[in-house]
Amino acid sequence: MSPASGTPPRSAPHRQGPRRQPDRRGPLLRWGLPRDPAATSHLTGFLAATVATVLLVRAFLAAAGYPQIGGGGLHIAHVLWGGLLMALAFVVLLSFAGPVARPIGAVVGGIGFGLFVDEVGKFVTDDNDYFYEPTAALIYVVVVVLALLGEALHGRRPHHPSEHLAAAADHAVAGLTGGFTPRARAEAREVLGRAGPVRGSREVGALLDVVEDDSAEIANPIDAVAGAVVRLLHRVVAARWVPWLTVGVLTLTGLLTVGRGVYAWLEGADVPFWIVVGLLVSGAVSVAFAFRGLSIVRRDRWAGYVAFRRAVLVSLLVTQVFLFRIEEWSATGGLLADLAVLGLISAELSQMDAARRDRAAARTREDRRGPVRGSGSQVR
Repeated sequence: MSPASGTPPRSAPHRQGPRRQPDRRGPLLRWGLPRDPAATSHLTGFLAATVATVLLVRAFLAAAGYPQIGGGGLHIAHVLWGGLLMALAFVVLLSFAGPVARPIGAVVGGIGFGLFVDEVGKFVTDDNDYFYEPTAALIYVVVVVLALLGEALHGRRPHHPSEHLAAAADHAVAGLTGGFTPRARAEAREVLGRAGPVRGSREVGALLDVVEDDSAEIANPIDAVAGAVVRLLHRVVAARWVPWLTVGVLTLTGLLTVGRGVYAWLEGADVPFWIVVGLLVSGAVSVAFAFRGLSIVRRDRWAGYVAFRRAVLVSLLVTQVFLFRIEEWSATGGLLADLAVLGLISAELSQMDAARRDRAAARTREDRRGPVRGSGSQVR
């Protein structure tokens, strides 16, 4: 401080350079490993193909009397076909650049992994027992763990703008050689829009602009199936009575699931007691979430359906694991019912979210128009 005024002395002026913003990229981005924003769709297709393959193989083998392929002392197990399909998926994914090959690789790899994991009973028993009782539960646990791994990688942390930018550039990779259909160009532009005004977005936009128009493209099997399912679910959810029926089915399915498991155990199912305890506890939690949703859905529809979704997820990720250990493959019906209910609940949440975004956009447009004439003081 200066002795006279008691104020701090002024330092000599000096020019400062622009302050460097901290790098908020995680280690994966710094290592050059951006996440694909479409990865959730690919992983869902992979797991859906896996589950469908296991169920279809089990149903076919049971109907055909468990035939064996081979002869002369040889038996070509379907785990070998699964390995070949997984290898083919790797060849496809490692051979082609751009996003076009990934859905195909996901479906082919999912079928191969389904053929592989279906024979897990042979790998964990010393007598190569395909009919090992915990096989259904083991397969279900593997699928759940893979789903949780995908959620941990892609569902817990939003994508960085540079990841959307990289995805848009990835679309350009396919367009530079094969051109863009109107759908592909709109998709690439939409992905670039998510990146925002980050460094490189203008250059990637210019790259997308020079891609020629072309009418030929390979259909995305995952998007085709998912789009049809979403359209069907949205059409079904449009009926006013369907959401309430969904809640009733959810609650009834939870009660029946627990009841079936306890009944099977009382009838002599050879399972540890902790399996039954886990079934009871997880089933009670699922039903509690369902009733919680029922109690609040009238005054807060969004929160109610979030509670319903939690009830289904607890059933899918926990309760069904214990039920498959008790009832094996006969528990598939409850699994399919849970998946159908989850689809309807997700469709309802999607519609509510879209309506909320539309209302927010409408409010934004009104705010940009400024105050209504006559609402404030007028200039004379």
